[in-house]
Amino acid sequence: MRTCWESFEAYALRALGRDYGDRLLPRGLDITFCDQVFLIGSGLIWNIYFAGLAIAIGFGLSGGMAMARFSQNRWLSRPAGLFIFIFRGSPLFIQFFFFYAAFVMLPRSGVDIPLGFITLTVNTSALTTAQVGGLFVLVLNTTAYSAELFHGALQSIPKGDLEAADAYGMRGWTKFRRVIFPNMLRLSWPSYTNEAIFLTHSTTLVFLSAFPARQQVGEAFYYARYFVDQTFNPFVAYPLVAAYFVALTLMIVGLYGLVGRRLNRHVPQTRRARFRFRPQYIR
Repeated sequence: MRTCWESFEAYALRALGRDYGDRLLPRGLDITFCDQVFLIGSGLIWNIYFAGLAIAIGFGLSGGMAMARFSQNRWLSRPAGLFIFIFRGSPLFIQFFFFYAAFVMLPRSGVDIPLGFITLTVNTSALTTAQVGGLFVLVLNTTAYSAELFHGALQSIPKGDLEAADAYGMRGWTKFRRVIFPNMLRLSWPSYTNEAIFLTHSTTLVFLSAFPARQQVGEAFYYARYFVDQTFNPFVAYPLVAAYFVALTLMIVGLYGLVGRRLNRHVPQTRRARFRFRPQYIR
């Protein structure tokens, strides 16, 4: 029987590939509790990778998308509104399947896909992997949701703040940087915290969807399902995944809470917007 230290050495980094642990995953009666703890924990590396990069990239894109949606120019606002509507109106699970099929089937049919930063051809395989293609879908999804949050915040900026900025002679980029953008973040931050939490939870769908797990490399839920299939006992692996994600959620709430207090440092305590966790069962 394997000891906990041996399990740690074999599986703590196994999610990064076979070069970082045992080539084969534990099977049948050889599976121990420590095997499940460390292997599922190693899969959490990918959950953090997907969530961290998607939030970072999506944050930048969603700010621009929100400004386009808020613009009086219909050539900017209507395409932005259509993008937001499509990605908020369709299930994330279906988006994974659709984009994987597009990344695989269209180039094989002789249709090249221009994505701006790359043209997807039959020789382009990176976007058919979960680490790249799955991340691409998560970025688009969180951009749409975050842009709608920021757009609502833009509509809620007090007119007095904008008039004061005009009175001080602020225009263009200066007005946006010193008045519009800080107010947009302050007003939307509690809701944006919820979006970061839900996106982190949604990373469990990447390997569950069409994107394959090559060389048994997967995230936490992928390994939990593997253990359930091997042991026929869902009452160890799934609670472990839940515990790991509860810990991640607490970290996100704590980190975003610090940022929220910084954004609201000039606002009286009684007027500060408070974070409320509001479950959204259909994404």
